[in-house]
Amino acid sequence: MDLIDVLLKRRSTRKFNDEPVTKDELDKILQAALLAPTSMNRKPCNFMVVERTETLDELSQSKDHGAELIKGADKAIVVIADSLIADTWIEDSSIALTHMHLMATELGLGSCWVQIHLRKKDSRDSEEVVRDILKIDDHYRIVGILALGHSDDLPDAYNLDDIDKTKIHFLV
Repeated sequence: MDLIDVLLKRRSTRKFNDEPVTKDELDKILQAALLAPTSMNRKPCNFMVVERTETLDELSQSKDHGAELIKGADKAIVVIADSLIADTWIEDSSIALTHMHLMATELGLGSCWVQIHLRKKDSRDSEEVVRDILKIDDHYRIVGILALGHSDDLPDAYNLDDIDKTKIHFLV
């Protein structure tokens, strides 16, 4: 598949079936994450693969709304970034999440980025909730979680006619 085809096909999936993500599929998604560029090549991101049903259930309650889909995923990858290594942890984490999202699409898997940074669970920061669930130190920051699984509910791909070209501006 050409990169443009992957970009057109990439859509968020919120419903997963019971087919497990294979070790080979997971390895390729994690390789994509590790290949993501970071500012000054500092590599502040770590990737916590969650497979345990109870932990997926807890993560699905990590913010007021929008995380419930994690409960139905086969796996989730929590991107944690060490803020002591780089102040570009938001950008670095976002690039890694995007790489994983695109690789999941390439493999025919469903995936959905669940935003954690700047979200709340009741009045508590969702990052704090996730840190407590995963028992990680406060200097690790969490932009998002990628829910993964096979899906019978993959949305149709975009096509090039769907692109809003009015968003492009040339300065001459």
